[in-house]
Amino acid sequence: MKDLLATLGTWKFWKEFFIMTVAMLIAAAAVYYFLMPSNLVIGSITGLSMVISGIFGLFGMNVKVSLVVTIINAILLVMAWLLIGHEFGAKTVYTALILGPFIEFWEKVLPVSRIMEPGDTSVMGDPWFDLLCFVLILSASQTILFHINASTGGLDILAKIINKYLHFEIGTSVSVAGAIICCTAFAINPFRLVVIGLIGTWINGLALDYFTAGLNRRKRVCIITSQHERIRKYIIEDLQRGCSLYNVTGGYNGHQNIEIQALLTKNEFASLMDYIKANDIHGFITAGNVSEIYGEWNPKTNKKKKIR
Repeated sequence: MKDLLATLGTWKFWKEFFIMTVAMLIAAAAVYYFLMPSNLVIGSITGLSMVISGIFGLFGMNVKVSLVVTIINAILLVMAWLLIGHEFGAKTVYTALILGPFIEFWEKVLPVSRIMEPGDTSVMGDPWFDLLCFVLILSASQTILFHINASTGGLDILAKIINKYLHFEIGTSVSVAGAIICCTAFAINPFRLVVIGLIGTWINGLALDYFTAGLNRRKRVCIITSQHERIRKYIIEDLQRGCSLYNVTGGYNGHQNIEIQALLTKNEFASLMDYIKANDIHGFITAGNVSEIYGEWNPKTNKKKKIR
């Protein structure tokens, strides 16, 4: 109980709680305005819920998509808790259970009928445009949630399980799980819409990998200079980052020198380059993008500078 109260009192908890709420509000808007009106079944639990709702409709039973989403997510949450971890499971409990209510929230606040022209079967007027809008918006929401070890629930839980135990990239995991779900759409949709759904699932995986790589991207900086000690102190004391020092020998002149390597964010790299220019430090500098880091990496640095 004390640990729970301590967690609730942290800034990290409330910041992530706000991020999850906003991300799910965006995801629900993507589902309600771009997925449901066009009756597209993308590889997602929402798509599967639309299929189940449609099957019930064939028998004259009116079952809301939001209700089916909530029921399926509740089952998958138990899997998330047992197979992935308590933190991921706890966060996904919240995000998964609010997706259905958030869909109904958009339905009441701004019904899709208000923004659709009479006779239209989709918001954008074409299923391909609806598909692109849905995938891009949902992928951005998924990326934000995965970054804080959460998810939108449903398909993301299956994708995370595949990612953890089969070591597929998260985008590939989404595509594999989604393609299986897409095939269930044959029960309610013509072949053309099922193909569109499969393509949308594939694009969702690509977009998710792209957004994830961009969010996790760091700069690997290599600097060879005789003033390496000044740069080392700046990286450690001002940027609050670690670095590695290597002895190197020039292939042309045989001179011995020190190479500094560090992993920095974009802003930290810009600050380092400003420092080097302002202090007229000469050296050989290379920098490249790194999208995956394993081992110790602190995403948040202590912004307090050391008093000298």
